[in-house]
Amino acid sequence: MGLYRVYPTRPTLFPQTGTSLDTLCDSPMLQTGSKKRLIAQYLEDHSNPFSARNGWKESSVYIRLPKEKVKWPSEDDAPKLEIKGVRHRSLIDIIKEVFEDGVATTFHMTPFRHMWKVSEERSIEVYLEAYTSPAMMEAYVEVNSLPREPDDNLEHVVASLMMYSDSTHLSNFGDASLWPFYVFFGNESKYTRGKPTASACHHVAYIPTLPDDFQDSYFGFFEDASSSEVYTYCKRELMQAIWKLLLDEDFMHAYEHGIVIRCGDGITRRVFPRFFTYSADYPEKILLAGIKFLGECLCPRCLIKKADVSEMGTEGDMHDRLALQCVDTQVRRKKIDHAWKLIFQRGAPVDGKRVKSILNSESLVPTRNTFSNRLFTFVFNFF
Repeated sequence: MGLYRVYPTRPTLFPQTGTSLDTLCDSPMLQTGSKKRLIAQYLEDHSNPFSARNGWKESSVYIRLPKEKVKWPSEDDAPKLEIKGVRHRSLIDIIKEVFEDGVATTFHMTPFRHMWKVSEERSIEVYLEAYTSPAMMEAYVEVNSLPREPDDNLEHVVASLMMYSDSTHLSNFGDASLWPFYVFFGNESKYTRGKPTASACHHVAYIPTLPDDFQDSYFGFFEDASSSEVYTYCKRELMQAIWKLLLDEDFMHAYEHGIVIRCGDGITRRVFPRFFTYSADYPEKILLAGIKFLGECLCPRCLIKKADVSEMGTEGDMHDRLALQCVDTQVRRKKIDHAWKLIFQRGAPVDGKRVKSILNSESLVPTRNTFSNRLFTFVFNFF
């Protein structure tokens, strides 16, 4: 009787947890950084954790600017707006740093099923952690099913990436704000991740907003101010441009082929990064999902209509959530491509009738999703 584990293979590491009631009741203030106006000073100071010496970079991203009734031979000919001041770290550098550190001895490299033996005849599966979830087990089986090079006898493991972002207002007066991206590792116990002093939360990026002189720049290109719809379109494009910067060539190579890392326990493994969760509030979720804010299909996970939200929690609603799940398909991608052609090659408004006729059935917006562009071939459903 009691709890027991079922592993798919014999683990090479049994984590050292050291968890006690005292260690779980640790709740000092969490220091998340300084105000936006001080970050540049931090980057110049090599003694601070945000310096280039610690892997921080400052980059620019570019977004294409549309204009109603203005046509170009292709979208690549449309003017680009440069967004400066994107401060970020490489996801691959973070993964290497964490797995090489001694903290990796507390990681669950091999997922398992957690079972509770109720009686001699009956056992119940218990879901406690990310590394006991079916998703983690599926990812582990997937990376171990990949073709290997003849000399590759390394253990294949999953780096469970759990992303989090939240645009934060820093003061009661004024507009000082930050938009940080973080990553946690699902290989680590949730009890450790929840401790501020465990340093389990890793800063990935600080995202700028559209520049204050956006309208001036837009006027410089078109001799006309942008509409509110174009401004909203550019905010969506900025989010995707940031993720295009983070999902760089190094990350994509690691996603497909893994990274060889000598882990903190002294064992060399091939580590494959995989996205498991993305925690954000509703406005940020719709930016990631590429749907309209409180549109007809307002949920970033399914296609249930706004009129049916009152049925939430009913048996029919639970059935519809599964039957109407959002899925990244080639059909969806072609709709977005068609909308872009209308906007850039035909001069259609970004929120005009022709664009709506293509996208409104699923409350989509004319924004290409970076997760789809980068990971579609790996059968990754960003919804």
